[in-house]
Amino acid sequence: MFDFRGNFITEVSLKQALPKESYLKSVPAVRHLERGPIPLNSAVTVFVGENGSGKSTLIEGIAVAFGFNPEGGSLNYCFETNPTHSELHRYLKLSKVFRPKDGFFLRAESFYNALSYIDELDRIQSPAPKIIGGYGGVSLHEMSHGEAFLKLVQKRFSGRGLYILDEPEAALSPMRCMTLLAEIDRLAKEGSQFIISTHSPILMALPGADVMEITDGGISRTDWRLTEHAAVMREFLTHPEKILGELLK
Repeated sequence: MFDFRGNFITEVSLKQALPKESYLKSVPAVRHLERGPIPLNSAVTVFVGENGSGKSTLIEGIAVAFGFNPEGGSLNYCFETNPTHSELHRYLKLSKVFRPKDGFFLRAESFYNALSYIDELDRIQSPAPKIIGGYGGVSLHEMSHGEAFLKLVQKRFSGRGLYILDEPEAALSPMRCMTLLAEIDRLAKEGSQFIISTHSPILMALPGADVMEITDGGISRTDWRLTEHAAVMREFLTHPEKILGELLK
Protein backbone atom coordinates (compact mmCIF):
# COMPACT_ATOMS: atom_id res chain seq x y z
CA MET A 1 0.00 0.00 0.00
CA PHE A 2 1.41 3.37 -0.98
CA ASP A 3 1.58 6.35 1.35
CA PHE A 4 -0.97 8.88 0.06
CA ARG A 5 0.39 12.44 0.28
CA GLY A 6 -2.21 14.47 -1.61
CA ASN A 7 -3.03 14.81 -5.29
CA PHE A 8 -2.25 17.35 -7.99
CA ILE A 9 -5.81 16.99 -9.32
CA THR A 10 -8.41 16.35 -6.62
CA GLU A 11 -11.65 16.60 -8.59
CA VAL A 12 -12.93 16.70 -12.17
CA SER A 13 -16.16 18.54 -13.00
CA LEU A 14 -17.87 20.52 -15.75
CA LYS A 15 -17.33 24.26 -15.60
CA GLN A 16 -20.15 24.91 -18.06
CA ALA A 17 -22.95 22.96 -19.69
CA LEU A 18 -22.26 21.05 -22.88
CA PRO A 19 -24.04 22.24 -26.03
CA LYS A 20 -27.34 20.44 -26.56
CA GLU A 21 -26.15 19.12 -29.93
CA SER A 22 -22.80 17.79 -28.64
CA TYR A 23 -22.21 14.08 -29.23
CA LEU A 24 -20.41 14.03 -25.88
CA LYS A 25 -23.79 14.02 -24.15
CA SER A 26 -24.25 10.42 -25.34
CA VAL A 27 -20.99 9.25 -23.69
CA PRO A 28 -21.68 7.55 -20.31
CA ALA A 29 -18.63 9.04 -18.55
CA VAL A 30 -19.60 12.54 -19.67
CA ARG A 31 -23.25 12.05 -18.71
CA HIS A 32 -22.00 11.29 -15.20
CA LEU A 33 -20.10 14.60 -15.17
CA GLU A 34 -23.32 16.40 -16.04
CA ARG A 35 -24.79 15.03 -12.80
CA GLY A 36 -21.83 15.84 -10.59
CA PRO A 37 -18.03 15.90 -10.16
CA ILE A 38 -15.65 12.94 -10.07
CA PRO A 39 -13.45 12.95 -6.94
CA LEU A 40 -9.86 11.74 -7.23
CA ASN A 41 -9.18 10.62 -3.68
CA SER A 42 -6.31 8.17 -4.17
CA ALA A 43 -2.81 8.50 -5.56
CA VAL A 44 -3.94 6.03 -8.25
CA THR A 45 -7.37 6.28 -9.87
CA VAL A 46 -8.27 3.57 -12.38
CA PHE A 47 -11.21 4.02 -14.75
CA VAL A 48 -12.67 0.81 -16.18
CA GLY A 49 -15.60 0.15 -18.44
CA GLU A 50 -16.75 -1.42 -21.68
CA ASN A 51 -15.71 -0.09 -25.08
CA GLY A 52 -17.67 3.09 -25.75
CA SER A 53 -18.13 3.93 -22.08
CA GLY A 54 -15.96 7.03 -22.41
CA LYS A 55 -12.82 6.01 -20.50
CA SER A 56 -10.41 7.31 -23.11
CA THR A 57 -12.53 10.38 -23.83
CA LEU A 58 -12.47 11.26 -20.13
CA ILE A 59 -8.74 10.54 -19.73
CA GLU A 60 -7.91 12.58 -22.83
CA GLY A 61 -10.09 15.47 -21.67
CA ILE A 62 -8.38 15.57 -18.27
CA ALA A 63 -4.91 15.46 -19.86
CA VAL A 64 -5.57 18.23 -22.38
CA ALA A 65 -7.36 20.41 -19.81
CA PHE A 66 -4.26 20.13 -17.60
CA GLY A 67 -2.01 21.23 -20.45
CA PHE A 68 -0.71 18.03 -22.04
CA ASN A 69 -0.46 17.57 -25.79
CA PRO A 70 -3.53 15.66 -27.08
CA GLU A 71 -1.34 13.00 -28.72
CA GLY A 72 0.70 12.43 -25.58
CA GLY A 73 4.04 13.36 -24.12
CA SER A 74 5.24 15.69 -21.39
CA LEU A 75 3.91 19.19 -20.75
CA ASN A 76 6.59 20.50 -23.13
CA TYR A 77 5.53 18.37 -26.12
CA CYS A 78 4.00 20.35 -28.97
CA PHE A 79 3.21 18.32 -32.10
CA GLU A 80 0.15 17.32 -34.07
CA THR A 81 -0.24 14.37 -36.41
CA ASN A 82 -4.00 13.95 -36.66
CA PRO A 83 -6.27 16.22 -34.55
CA THR A 84 -8.89 13.67 -33.49
CA HIS A 85 -9.28 14.62 -29.82
CA SER A 86 -12.70 15.64 -28.54
CA GLU A 87 -13.75 19.06 -27.29
CA LEU A 88 -14.38 17.79 -23.76
CA HIS A 89 -11.33 19.56 -22.35
CA ARG A 90 -12.94 22.92 -23.13
CA TYR A 91 -15.70 22.19 -20.63
CA LEU A 92 -13.71 20.54 -17.83
CA LYS A 93 -12.76 22.12 -14.54
CA LEU A 94 -9.84 20.50 -12.72
CA SER A 95 -9.49 21.24 -9.02
CA LYS A 96 -5.72 21.51 -8.54
CA VAL A 97 -3.89 21.78 -5.22
CA PHE A 98 -0.23 21.15 -6.04
CA ARG A 99 1.89 21.60 -9.16
CA PRO A 100 3.75 18.42 -10.16
CA LYS A 101 7.51 18.37 -10.67
CA ASP A 102 7.02 16.11 -13.68
CA GLY A 103 4.24 14.83 -15.87
CA PHE A 104 3.43 12.67 -18.88
CA PHE A 105 0.35 11.73 -20.87
CA LEU A 106 0.78 8.26 -22.33
CA ARG A 107 -1.83 7.04 -24.78
CA ALA A 108 -1.46 3.74 -26.58
CA GLU A 109 -2.93 4.79 -29.93
CA SER A 110 -0.51 7.68 -30.52
CA PHE A 111 2.56 6.39 -28.69
CA TYR A 112 4.43 5.91 -31.99
CA ASN A 113 3.88 9.59 -32.83
CA ALA A 114 5.29 10.69 -29.47
CA LEU A 115 8.41 8.57 -29.95
CA SER A 116 8.91 10.00 -33.45
CA TYR A 117 8.67 13.51 -31.99
CA ILE A 118 11.47 12.72 -29.51
CA ASP A 119 13.71 11.45 -32.32
CA GLU A 120 12.93 14.49 -34.48
CA LEU A 121 13.77 16.94 -31.68
CA ASP A 122 17.09 15.20 -31.11
CA ARG A 123 17.83 15.37 -34.84
CA ILE A 124 17.13 19.11 -35.26
CA GLN A 125 18.74 20.10 -31.94
CA SER A 126 22.00 18.21 -32.55
CA PRO A 127 24.65 18.52 -31.17
CA ALA A 128 22.81 19.65 -28.02
CA PRO A 129 22.37 17.03 -25.27
CA LYS A 130 20.04 14.33 -26.50
CA ILE A 131 16.51 14.27 -25.11
CA ILE A 132 16.62 10.52 -25.49
CA GLY A 133 19.19 10.50 -22.69
CA GLY A 134 16.31 10.81 -20.27
CA TYR A 135 14.71 7.72 -21.77
CA GLY A 136 17.66 5.36 -21.44
CA GLY A 137 19.91 6.76 -24.18
CA VAL A 138 18.54 4.62 -27.04
CA SER A 139 15.75 5.52 -29.45
CA LEU A 140 12.58 3.89 -28.21
CA HIS A 141 11.77 3.08 -31.84
CA GLU A 142 14.57 0.50 -31.67
CA MET A 143 12.61 -1.46 -29.06
CA SER A 144 9.39 -3.42 -29.23
CA HIS A 145 6.22 -1.51 -28.42
CA GLY A 146 6.00 -3.09 -24.97
CA GLU A 147 9.68 -2.58 -24.19
CA ALA A 148 9.41 1.09 -25.13
CA PHE A 149 6.39 1.52 -22.85
CA LEU A 150 8.24 0.12 -19.87
CA LYS A 151 11.48 1.94 -20.64
CA LEU A 152 9.55 5.20 -20.70
CA VAL A 153 8.05 4.53 -17.26
CA GLN A 154 11.27 3.22 -15.72
CA LYS A 155 13.66 5.85 -17.11
CA ARG A 156 11.53 8.94 -17.70
CA PHE A 157 8.94 8.96 -14.90
CA SER A 158 9.98 10.23 -11.47
CA GLY A 159 8.55 11.04 -8.06
CA ARG A 160 6.06 13.90 -7.50
CA GLY A 161 4.78 13.58 -11.06
CA LEU A 162 1.33 13.50 -12.65
CA TYR A 163 0.99 10.57 -15.03
CA ILE A 164 -2.11 10.02 -17.15
CA LEU A 165 -2.14 6.64 -18.88
CA ASP A 166 -4.69 5.60 -21.49
CA GLU A 167 -4.87 1.79 -21.83
CA PRO A 168 -1.16 1.22 -21.12
CA GLU A 169 -1.70 -2.55 -21.19
CA ALA A 170 -2.27 -2.44 -24.97
CA ALA A 171 1.38 -3.26 -25.74
CA LEU A 172 2.15 -5.39 -22.68
CA SER A 173 2.08 -9.11 -21.93
CA PRO A 174 0.48 -10.17 -18.62
CA MET A 175 3.97 -10.46 -17.09
CA ARG A 176 4.91 -6.97 -18.26
CA CYS A 177 1.62 -5.65 -16.89
CA MET A 178 2.79 -6.92 -13.51
CA THR A 179 6.08 -5.06 -14.01
CA LEU A 180 4.15 -1.89 -14.81
CA LEU A 181 1.99 -2.43 -11.72
CA ALA A 182 5.12 -2.52 -9.56
CA GLU A 183 6.49 0.65 -11.21
CA ILE A 184 3.22 2.52 -10.62
CA ASP A 185 3.28 1.43 -6.99
CA ARG A 186 6.90 2.60 -6.61
CA LEU A 187 6.18 6.00 -8.14
CA ALA A 188 2.99 6.47 -6.12
CA LYS A 189 5.01 5.83 -2.97
CA GLU A 190 7.33 8.62 -4.14
CA GLY A 191 4.44 11.08 -4.28
CA SER A 192 3.23 10.69 -7.86
CA GLN A 193 -0.40 10.66 -8.99
CA PHE A 194 -1.73 8.32 -11.67
CA ILE A 195 -4.99 8.56 -13.58
CA ILE A 196 -5.43 5.44 -15.69
CA SER A 197 -7.96 3.92 -18.06
CA THR A 198 -7.60 0.19 -18.55
CA HIS A 199 -9.20 -3.15 -19.41
CA SER A 200 -6.56 -5.05 -17.44
CA PRO A 201 -7.62 -6.73 -14.16
CA ILE A 202 -3.92 -6.87 -13.29
CA LEU A 203 -3.59 -3.08 -13.24
CA MET A 204 -6.92 -2.71 -11.46
CA ALA A 205 -5.64 -4.88 -8.62
CA LEU A 206 -3.05 -2.39 -7.33
CA PRO A 207 -3.59 -2.15 -3.53
CA GLY A 208 -4.84 1.30 -2.57
CA ALA A 209 -6.04 2.26 -6.04
CA ASP A 210 -9.54 3.67 -6.49
CA VAL A 211 -11.24 1.59 -9.18
CA MET A 212 -14.00 3.63 -10.83
CA GLU A 213 -16.30 1.58 -13.06
CA ILE A 214 -18.16 3.37 -15.85
CA THR A 215 -21.55 1.97 -16.86
CA ASP A 216 -24.63 3.41 -18.52
CA GLY A 217 -25.80 4.28 -15.01
CA GLY A 218 -22.78 6.41 -14.19
CA ILE A 219 -19.41 6.08 -12.47
CA SER A 220 -19.05 4.28 -9.15
CA ARG A 221 -16.15 3.18 -6.97
CA THR A 222 -15.90 -0.60 -6.74
CA ASP A 223 -13.66 -3.52 -5.81
CA TRP A 224 -11.69 -4.63 -8.86
CA ARG A 225 -12.83 -8.21 -8.27
CA LEU A 226 -16.43 -7.11 -8.88
CA THR A 227 -15.80 -5.42 -12.23
CA GLU A 228 -17.22 -6.98 -15.36
CA HIS A 229 -13.70 -7.28 -16.77
CA ALA A 230 -12.53 -9.42 -13.86
CA ALA A 231 -15.71 -11.51 -13.88
CA VAL A 232 -15.45 -12.29 -17.60
CA MET A 233 -11.74 -13.16 -17.36
CA ARG A 234 -12.32 -15.33 -14.29
CA GLU A 235 -15.19 -17.18 -15.97
CA PHE A 236 -13.18 -17.79 -19.12
CA LEU A 237 -10.12 -19.11 -17.28
CA THR A 238 -12.28 -21.32 -15.03
CA HIS A 239 -14.56 -22.70 -17.75
CA PRO A 240 -12.84 -22.17 -21.14
CA GLU A 241 -14.54 -25.10 -22.87
CA LYS A 242 -17.99 -23.89 -21.85
CA ILE A 243 -17.34 -20.32 -22.99
CA LEU A 244 -15.74 -21.40 -26.27
CA GLY A 245 -18.60 -23.77 -26.89
CA GLU A 246 -21.07 -20.92 -26.58
CA LEU A 247 -19.00 -18.54 -28.70
CA LEU A 248 -18.19 -20.96 -31.50
CA LYS A 249 -21.35 -23.00 -31.84
